[in-house]
Amino acid sequence: MRVLNYLELADRLDRSGIATSVDHQRRALADTDVEVLTTPWSDGHPAWAAGGKLAFDDPVFRDYDVAHCNMIGPGSVAVARHAERNDIPLVLHAHVTREDFRGSFRGSNLVAPALGQYLKWFYSQADTVLCPSEYTKGVLESYPIDAPIQPVTNGIDTEPLAGFESFREEYRERYDLDGTVVFAVGSVFERKGLTTFCELARATDYDFAWFGTYDDGPHGSESVRKWTSDPPENVTFTGWVDDIRGAYGAGDVFLFPSKVENQGIVVLEAMACGKAVVLSDIPVFREYYEDGHDCLICSDEEEFREALDRLEADPDLRDRLGENAKATARDHGLDRVGERLTEVYEGLR
Repeated sequence: MRVLNYLELADRLDRSGIATSVDHQRRALADTDVEVLTTPWSDGHPAWAAGGKLAFDDPVFRDYDVAHCNMIGPGSVAVARHAERNDIPLVLHAHVTREDFRGSFRGSNLVAPALGQYLKWFYSQADTVLCPSEYTKGVLESYPIDAPIQPVTNGIDTEPLAGFESFREEYRERYDLDGTVVFAVGSVFERKGLTTFCELARATDYDFAWFGTYDDGPHGSESVRKWTSDPPENVTFTGWVDDIRGAYGAGDVFLFPSKVENQGIVVLEAMACGKAVVLSDIPVFREYYEDGHDCLICSDEEEFREALDRLEADPDLRDRLGENAKATARDHGLDRVGERLTEVYEGLR
């Protein structure tokens, strides 16, 4: 079976969670009998190459048995229409929702309602919509989406994290980190709990570090520009890091007070590294993780602060949460992703 696994604008999304999820899909499928194509275009031509208009004729497209698109732009629309015209099963992966688009960059809250209408139309073209969680499935059903929806974990690839411990001293020295380091990983957005992260730093004496890119220019949100330009004294925003293993090596307690997530790959990465994880009380985290077993889940700033102090004072609690977190991460291995994707593809043929 030949499957198109397409990520539109891959070069612009290479540092995103979407790109990580797609990389997980492709690595998982490499261990199956599925032959993966990563571009739909023959000779590298995009679907709108002819006269500046969308083209859906067969010569533009390669041959595949199932089309699986991971983004929502014009290239993915072209693939969807080509699939409909040629009776090719279409899978659309809902990495983007109206809810998680809010709070991403300047003006995103204004655009979100229109995006929701577009996503309702776009995802409804699919034979099957995939999404990372039951929570996201419920969000899509509320639009509503006129297509079957199946949750499939984004998974976790532990291979790129191997040896993270050896980076500890280098990255702590590089960013002047000492003692118990509270850290986050990923692009800096208000949606991911930026203000809570910084307010907690102000209220404690721990070193805080956020490993990830941020936009402090005109496209960045007001809160991102505010906090990154004048952070609390004990907060470091590192920007892009050379090796993500440095982040997980340098940090001790992974703090992720996100307001909205479809799953949160960085949470699974932190768990795979055996870190004590502190999360916000949102539906998707309650779905996948258990408070007091593999993480601590907090509903307000006071609870976050108490959780950090508990973990500082109780090394046994840190170790127990970390060991259980490793087991949780193993439940989201790439073998599971490969099995689920293959089931979906075969069910559509």
